[in-house]
Amino acid sequence: MNKEEEEEEEEEEEEEKWINHYSNSQRILLVGEGDFSFSLCLAKAFGDATNMVSTSIDTQDSLAKKYSHAIGNVRELEEKGCLVLLGVDATQMSQHFFLKTQRFDRIVYNFPHVGFLHRENSYCQIQLNKGLVKKFLKGAKELMQKTGEIHVTHKKGEPYDKWEIEKKAAKIGLALHESVPFKKQDYPGYANKRAHGNNSNLPFALGEANTFKFTLKSRVTG
Repeated sequence: MNKEEEEEEEEEEEEEKWINHYSNSQRILLVGEGDFSFSLCLAKAFGDATNMVSTSIDTQDSLAKKYSHAIGNVRELEEKGCLVLLGVDATQMSQHFFLKTQRFDRIVYNFPHVGFLHRENSYCQIQLNKGLVKKFLKGAKELMQKTGEIHVTHKKGEPYDKWEIEKKAAKIGLALHESVPFKKQDYPGYANKRAHGNNSNLPFALGEANTFKFTLKSRVTG
């Protein structure tokens, strides 16, 4: 191989790979993963997952019971270099022994939900979900790079608009950079899961959903 061919090969190896909002040059934290299919979709697009940390509140046993492909997905992620952390509470990430030492370019939480404790449109259920999102955003803010972004993908319409995600973010010093439609087909292999109850492995109806991208408010005004 001559020098020119070597240089071309190095350029190919260093080429930045993208899938929608995410690239392999970004340090990415994925939060509240169900069967880890979203993480695996990114890893396959990048070719490796060495810049990714993927988390779930579940244990290995609960993953195996709840989802048909979770264990296999986790194994494949780890083979691609992803750090998979189980038993991670999305509301307490900033206290996690490892995560609190890290800073990320992108922190991603798709369809946050506390579980089906009450009717979806009931006051109690809405308040619980609002609390989840608020605590997540507060912790994620501490783990993001100054130029980073927090992405929350969330369903549109009632009762989901009552979660007031933008208002919660603004109160803790985050600004909405943009809100873009979420399309499942943009993420090959991603399987959205109910995650709770006897039907945890079944998908839920997505309907219309958006990915909200938040940055530090000081970055916008400073």
